[in-house]
Amino acid sequence: MCGASERGISKENFEKAGYKTLKGGSYRGMWWLVHNKHGAFAARGVHGQTIYVDPTAEMVIVRFASYPTAKNAKIDPTSLPAYQAVADYLLRKR
Repeated sequence: MCGASERGISKENFEKAGYKTLKGGSYRGMWWLVHNKHGAFAARGVHGQTIYVDPTAEMVIVRFASYPTAKNAKIDPTSLPAYQAVADYLLRKR
């Protein structure tokens, strides 16, 4: 990712969309931008499928899923912190 895709839409406009589990995030060109200290971003399917990339930790997590409800908000409260925890662990091991 580079350029405008990395920046995403404005965080203010994204917040108005109501994605409570992606607070501080944004979206652009099929990528969800976390805007965390690691510069993480993700491609996400509505049933939990995810490609989560953390460039700082040099980590990619691919999640194959078929969560029964087409709503990531139900699994984000556990999934997103888990991805971050794995990245933090990898960075501590360096």
